Order: sequence, then C-alpha cells, then structure tokens
Amino acid sequence: MTEDAATPLDRQAATPQVKGLNCPKCGASLSVRSFDHAVTIVCGSCHSILDARSPELRILQEFERKSRAVQPLIPLGKRGRLHGAPYEVIGFQQRTITVEGVQYSWHEYLLFNPIKGFRYLTQYDGHWNDACTLTSLPEAAPGASGTVTYQGVTYRHFQTATAVTSFVLGEFPWAVRVGESVMASDYVAPPRVLSREATGLEATWSIGEYIPGRDVWAAFALAGSPPKARGVYSTQPSPFGSAGNIWRPFLKLAAALLVLMVVLSSMALRAKVFEHTYTFETRQAQMDQQDPSFVTDVFELEGHTSNVELTTEASVSNSWIGVGYALINEDTGQAYDFSREVSYYSGRDSDGAWTEGSTEDVMMIPSVPPGRYYLRVEPDADPGPGAIRYKVAVRRDVPSLLLYGLALLALAIPPGIAALRSSSFEQKRWAESDGAPPDLGSES
Repeated sequence: MTEDAATPLDRQAATPQVKGLNCPKCGASLSVRSFDHAVTIVCGSCHSILDARSPELRILQEFERKSRAVQPLIPLGKRGRLHGAPYEVIGFQQRTITVEGVQYSWHEYLLFNPIKGFRYLTQYDGHWNDACTLTSLPEAAPGASGTVTYQGVTYRHFQTATAVTSFVLGEFPWAVRVGESVMASDYVAPPRVLSREATGLEATWSIGEYIPGRDVWAAFALAGSPPKARGVYSTQPSPFGSAGNIWRPFLKLAAALLVLMVVLSSMALRAKVFEHTYTFETRQAQMDQQDPSFVTDVFELEGHTSNVELTTEASVSNSWIGVGYALINEDTGQAYDFSREVSYYSGRDSDGAWTEGSTEDVMMIPSVPPGRYYLRVEPDADPGPGAIRYKVAVRRDVPSLLLYGLALLALAIPPGIAALRSSSFEQKRWAESDGAPPDLGSES
C-alpha cells in the first residue's frame, strides 16, 4: 500500500511539520524530518555532515571530492508503508567491507515513523532486508559454537568483518561519519538475520528479514523495476524449501503405498497351480540329437486377470541350463514366450572362495487372464556327462515387491531432485560465509 492509501491518522503521523534549515557550507536548503531525533544531517548538495543539535548547524565533516557520490534507489523523503504503518526515508548510507583485498558495499536506508520509530532497509546485489533494532539480546546457543538463539530460533554465524561507512546522505539519530567503522557480525536463520555491530565495549543488535525487491517497490510506489537479484544471499529463502518440507509429502505417499501393498498382498491368492521335476540328459541330447522340447499337463489359472510367477530350480554346479518357455492358453492359443537360464559356478583363487550365479530363477508374467493353460518347455545345456534335474513351478497372483519398489523409487525422484537442488543452493549460500564466529563474551 502506498502513501495515497493512508488513513487520516496515518497522514497525521507520517506528515509532520518539516523544519527548514540552510547548509552553512553551501547555503542549500535542508529539511529535518525526524524532529529532535536528528543528531546529524548530511547536506544533499555539498554532502557536508552537520551537527543537527547546534543552532548554527556546525560542520562536523566535509565531503571529500575524491569520494564518489552514490544515488539512492529510494529517494530521501519518499514515503511508503511497511507492516501496515507509514514510513519516510530520511537517511541513506553506503557501508563497505574488505575481504581478501576485495571491497564489497551495500546500502542502508533509514526509515522513520513518529510513532513506530526507526526501521532499516538494506540492499546488496538486488537482495533486500527489512530490519529493526532488538529490544532484548540474543543468547549464545548452549553446546553449539558460532550460534545464537533469539525467541526460540537458532541462528548460525555467517560472517564477521569490519564495516566502514563510505557514503552518507540525509539525517541520522546518531553521530554519523564517513570513515567510521564497526565490527559487524551476521547470524542467519533464513529468511531472518541477527546483526551485531560493536564499537569498543558497546554492541547493538538488530533483526532483519528478507524481502523481495518487488515488495519494496510496491511499498514505496517506485517507478520501473527493482534491480535484479544476483547470486544467493545470506538470508534468501531457498526456492526448494527445507529438507523436511521436501521429504514430508514423499513420506506420506510412501506410507500410503506401504498400506496399499499390505492390503493387496493380504488379498493375493499365491496359489501354486503347477509343479513338476524333470531330468535333462545332456549326453543323450548330444548323441541322439533329439528334440528335447515337450509340453506339460494342463492347469487352471483362476480368479481375475493377474500375474503368473514361474520358478525354475536346477541342480547345476559349475554348469548351466537354459529353458525356453511358452505359456499357452488351451482355448484361445494365446502364448507368452520367454527364455530363462539357471547357472551356478564356484571356486577358489588367490582372494579365497568365490561363487557366481544361483540355482534358482524366478520369472514374473504380468496380467495373464484366467483360463486353462499349459507350458511348452525346451531345455538346453552344454553337452557333457550326467544329467541336470530341474523343477518347474507355477504360482498364480503373487505379490511383487519389485513393482512396489519401482513405485517407491518413482515417488522419490521428484523430492530427490529438489533435495539436490536445495543442497546446491545452500552450498552457494554458505560459500560466502567466513566461518569465524566472534567471541561474544558476557555481553549484556
């Protein structure tokens, strides 16, 4: 909501009688918007810093021409609404830290409401925080180095650096100076941040919350679009959510799938409809070159359309047997053709005993209609001495854990991808952290 939508009471609170003054340095007109709260005023023309509490506006610091003037994105005197209350931009400062020889600067906008007091908007690389001073101090989190707690929330240390005021404009309720420095420490619990600024033995805490640039533009009815946010900011909420939020829906669906599996498994027939043991004479097959294929007796597949499980067990040892199968409907002639192999090998080498393969093979045929069926069986193996005994068993309507496993895997893919993206996002966030929390001592 903008200034035009303010109530009469809001207008009375937000539009006080502005006191007009003139800069003693350049003669430019000045406006004092925060009444007796103003301690220093910065001339918008010559950028001299003036003592707002002296009748003659004593010059405290003159603007150095070599310093580069910074243009605020929100003009001084601009009014808007935050948290349902009208605020006016009365001050602006640029602060700079130096990390490994590289300077990083951000902007701070001082907002004032005669009833609510002061708030701050900070901006760095298109990322904004809405902040205010704390009325009570955070506490060091017990047993966790580099963390503090406030109102039951734990904040993790992000960065500590010396912040230097490199440009100021407007009025401030403290004695602002270009070049003054504080030791600034940030503790984050996205989308919030606790900031500690210490000078000597004094320390001030504030709490900020991430606010999209578009919301700032809407609050102050600014023209155009806000600067595009670049990179991942310390308090920027992850667009992929927290790990709990990502996996919670999956866990609910997985539980529902488990219940469905239990219910359907309890209703499954698991009926053994055929079983027989056969012998394949490998030597005779080699000598006689006879067709080893045959058909089984007819068996009944009852119930609704369901799966059929075919198990082949063979007495193979360092050998194999392959079996070609065809499950054939006696009435319609519909056939399900497939081949299976059972092989088992074992031995010993320099690494010890080893085994490979299995003496059992299980094949699942999905969606077989009910009816009378028989198997056409065609065994095959390497020619050799002896015989291979193998058993063929057919079961009807057998629960398949593989299908449920595949379904579970399919459910896990979306949250898994989101979790990977969330992890990548957090890595980019914490890549900017220095990981060196200061000693807060017994601050009170």
